[in-house]
Amino acid sequence: MLSDPIADLLTRLRNASRVKHNQVVVPYSKLKHDLVKILVKEAYLKDVSVSGKKPQEKMLQVGLKHQKGRPAITGIKRISKPGVRRYVKYQGLSRLLLGRGTTLISTSRGLMTARQAQKAKLGGEIICKIN
Repeated sequence: MLSDPIADLLTRLRNASRVKHNQVVVPYSKLKHDLVKILVKEAYLKDVSVSGKKPQEKMLQVGLKHQKGRPAITGIKRISKPGVRRYVKYQGLSRLLLGRGTTLISTSRGLMTARQAQKAKLGGEIICKIN
């Protein structure tokens, strides 16, 4: 059993995009599905679909995006880990928005980007940063 399924998802995405795969398959969970849907919306990934009917058989099929032969995801890093959780208040979100990339935050209203959380005036747990 995995101790950190989100880190496993991010590692699979990172590795598959580096070797220029077109698709990666990962075990399903609602949080992973929400995370991948945000990455599709933010144009880091091509598409996502769910296969399997029974809960133990469900898998996420994620289409990876490449631009001019290079992966759309150049860097992906897990920030909050099971051993050390990282939280940010609404006032601290502005420093996360500096620079390139997208930061994903788990708020009381679900998973969203740091920009969306700032507009909604919500803080939460920093999940990961994607470039």
